[in-house]
Amino acid sequence: MSLRESLEPIFNRLPAVASPEGHVHFKNKLMWTLGILVLYFALANIPLFGLSSDSIDLFEQYRAFFAGASGSLMLLGIGPIVTASIVLQLLVGADVIKLNMSDPADQAFFQGAQKFMVFVMIVLEALPQIVGGYIQPDAGVASALGVTPSIVTGIIFVQICIGGVLILFMDEIVSKWGIGSGVGLFIVAGVSQQIVTGLFNWGLDTTGLPIGILPKWIYIVQNVGLDYIATSEGVMFLLIRGGILALISTVAIFLIVVFAESTRIEIPLAHSAVRGARGRFPVKLIYASVLPMILVRALQANLQMIGLLLSGRGITILGEYSGSRPINGIMYYISPINSPYDWIPSLVRETFTGYGVAVPSMWQVGLHVIIDAVFLIGGGIIFALFWIETTGMGARPTAQKVFNSGMQIPGFRRNVGSIEKVMLRYIPKVTIIGGAFIGALTLLASMLGTIGGAGGTGLLLTVSIVYRLYEDIASEQMMEMHPMVRSFFGRE
Repeated sequence: MSLRESLEPIFNRLPAVASPEGHVHFKNKLMWTLGILVLYFALANIPLFGLSSDSIDLFEQYRAFFAGASGSLMLLGIGPIVTASIVLQLLVGADVIKLNMSDPADQAFFQGAQKFMVFVMIVLEALPQIVGGYIQPDAGVASALGVTPSIVTGIIFVQICIGGVLILFMDEIVSKWGIGSGVGLFIVAGVSQQIVTGLFNWGLDTTGLPIGILPKWIYIVQNVGLDYIATSEGVMFLLIRGGILALISTVAIFLIVVFAESTRIEIPLAHSAVRGARGRFPVKLIYASVLPMILVRALQANLQMIGLLLSGRGITILGEYSGSRPINGIMYYISPINSPYDWIPSLVRETFTGYGVAVPSMWQVGLHVIIDAVFLIGGGIIFALFWIETTGMGARPTAQKVFNSGMQIPGFRRNVGSIEKVMLRYIPKVTIIGGAFIGALTLLASMLGTIGGAGGTGLLLTVSIVYRLYEDIASEQMMEMHPMVRSFFGRE
């Protein structure tokens, strides 16, 4: 018996959300989606019982797009789902696991393997944080319960795993019964919350300024003189600490992503049986969506976790850390750029002086930026290509879908091979260009900063997901109004 034959029964027995029988009405889909969104916010505000305030969040810098909440049941967020996807995409892309993603049987095996891998990753991402001492039990809770701190640690571990499993099935519910995907919905929820906080929060930061941009501007008008604002130092203060650069960056990224989402190449189609029935197959500039950017940042996050765990054990060969931030070594260079404080010399000097460690030289800061650019642009291209192949968006699966729908490309023979040749002219090239474009845009947004510290990746994902969610809602409404269209797309 082969390994695949041994694993398939296990994958088939994994718990799963039942698929709907027949068409789910738009109103019901909307209710399911909103219900899961409310549940997500509720779970993100339920603190882990027994957790000490001295605990360190390993993924603090990645919260925006991991859709997690520090110290809550949603501590892991979508991290295990994304990491499982990375592992499987790399294995399939390298032909270690040989699957034909246009074959329904192979697709089912891939999905089963991915779900199994998510369960594994939930444990693997929670356990190091427990064993490494980054998640610590509250001694007061242990004393009140009359148990040892290790028992409380075990209770925290179980809670984290439960939260990871819940978010997996919440994602599955949205995918099957709702609109869009749960992963995208949770990212939008988390980033939107950060942006709202970044606009209106009246709390004070470590420098004594209000955290929110609007309260910060009110404070500046009332307390900062015009003579200081007119100086170069005052201009830098307004741009960075005043949040003007973050606001400009946020608005610019929003407009650029909306423009890019609407930019496409349209391949003409004609129905082989119905004369005059024509259509177009759109190949968007961001053909693979911006979700591959999650995979790039998740890869960096997991590398940082390894470095942080080693550093906690006194092994500093890869670099040392201040809290959850690398301050030297290889891990400093492969850490993501998150704001102007990571590359503007005066701000880098201020940050590292605050850590009480040696300030990196100009060439080190420059190398840090270059390596992050390589990660984002190169990784964006690689993961975009993997993404379209593993999600059935490649040239061959797309050609098969067009052929099965009864459509053909005018001027070409009506067979899958002819359609595939045309698709090969566009899809791989557009995917590469789109992956590089999104990587460069993410780098730019990360360097300039964003409102609420959502990060370039988080903001980019949110705008693109919301735009596509709008398109999905419009599509669902159209199919609700026109049953023949629903029949054409196989949604009886």
